[in-house]
Amino acid sequence: MDIPHQWTCTCCGKTYTGLPLDCGFLFPDYYLEWKSGLSAEEVKQRCLVNEDICVIDEKFYFVRGVIELPVLGFANDSFRWGAWVSVSEKSFKEMMDLWDVDPAGHGPYFGWLNTEITFYNKPTSSLKTNVHLRKNNQRPSIELEPTSHPLALEQRHGITIERIQEIAMALLHKSPEAQS
Repeated sequence: MDIPHQWTCTCCGKTYTGLPLDCGFLFPDYYLEWKSGLSAEEVKQRCLVNEDICVIDEKFYFVRGVIELPVLGFANDSFRWGAWVSVSEKSFKEMMDLWDVDPAGHGPYFGWLNTEITFYNKPTSSLKTNVHLRKNNQRPSIELEPTSHPLALEQRHGITIERIQEIAMALLHKSPEAQS
């Protein structure tokens, strides 16, 4: 069974085709706070940032990965949050050494989630994670510590189509930092 292609928004009554199954955040939260008030030149001198990594003052290390949530009733599908994790310098350097090669036998790497996903009724920043490197230059998989946090529960037990529609409606009718 395929995920429904058409759904009706309960906010505006419009019918939409397709659901976003990938929502990502462009930068770690720490970076966004850190750079406010700095000139573009100062940010450039003190920070290395691209779509996969962020290093600030050679002291704070972040990698972008994927939190996958199985979609209930659709065994072959998942909903994915593109999120950032803070890791230690040692872990970061080892991860960079392994990024373009087969990472089998290495990791996981402990980290702290550094993305506030506002679609949950509890803060998501600072959740404990394990980061798993993957083959073929895929973004790492982020595994949340098994807690009672709603995001961790969705990762372990799955997310409903209705919940994905709620997220889609919020993305359509608000301007959060997330991009689909």
